[in-house]
Amino acid sequence: MIDSATRVRVARPSCDLTAAERFYVAGLGLEVLWRTTERVPGEHDLLMLGPTGGSWHFELTHDPDHPLEPTPTVDDLFVVYLGKPVDETLIDRLVAAGGTQVGAHNPYWDEHGVTITDPDGYRLVLCSRTWGV
Repeated sequence: MIDSATRVRVARPSCDLTAAERFYVAGLGLEVLWRTTERVPGEHDLLMLGPTGGSWHFELTHDPDHPLEPTPTVDDLFVVYLGKPVDETLIDRLVAAGGTQVGAHNPYWDEHGVTITDPDGYRLVLCSRTWGV
């Protein structure tokens, strides 16, 4: 049964795990929860990020033997609900860590936050609203 205590992992490919780590750790402030430390033939390189003790993980993968080119669309979003206005210093850190601030495809996100592309071109939305379903 899926309920509010169910653990969630979102995974997607990355061209450059070092650049992704810089963006999500130095820029956004996530923790490295786990990563591969040595190349194992036939296995993916992994970078698992998230808040310590959180109920979710954000996993980035790279397969050196058969690399996938990330194919983000304008609607592939990783949304973080901050519950307060987006701090300009956070935006500056994300840009300094390899991101690019862009306009959102859906105007809702421009009205309620800021959209920044990560080094692979996927979109991070910093939403000023709280989580409410």
